[in-house]
This record gives sequence, structure tokens and C-alpha cells, in this order.
Amino acid sequence: MSQEKIDKKTVEKVALLSRLTLKTEDIDKFSWQLNSILGYIDKLKEVDTENVLPTTHTVGDIKNVFREDVVKKSLDIADVLKNAPQKIGNFFGVPKVIE
Repeated sequence: MSQEKIDKKTVEKVALLSRLTLKTEDIDKFSWQLNSILGYIDKLKEVDTENVLPTTHTVGDIKNVFREDVVKKSLDIADVLKNAPQKIGNFFGVPKVIE
């Protein structure tokens, strides 16, 4: 591959945004792997698909099997919240993540 589209700094930035801790060797490996994937995509773009019909499913005519939508009794709130570490009324209490 002649030109890298995803350099190590890009991998580090995405890891930071994703809250991932990566080792130096992982950053090198992911940079190489992502560039390899993008190179393969570039090869696919070169394929002439002018006379190829779009495919929605490769297996043929398949129909989804749906069950009847039946109303059932819900779980009891006390049972649901029994093991919750924090409760606020009839709800799960969770730590605030947005200031």
C-alpha cells in the first residue's frame, strides 16, 4: 500500500474517544489492519457492477416467522429492583455521567 489513510495518531485519537487503552504494538497493528481493510475496499470500488442486480438476501426467498403479539403479565417491580445497587423510587439509580 503506497499511502496510509489511517496513521497511528488517528488510531490513538479513536482509542481515546472510545475510552480504550492500547499498547504501542496494538496501535501499530490496528493502523496496519485498518489500512489493509481500506485498501481492500478501494479494490472493490474498481469492480464493474453495472449489470449486477442488487441483492437483498443471498439465500433466496425467505420469509420471517413472526409470533403472535400477546400481552403478558410483567415482572413485579419489587422483584426487578431486589438486587439493584441503588434505587430511586420504582427505578434503577445510576451514576450521573453528563454534567
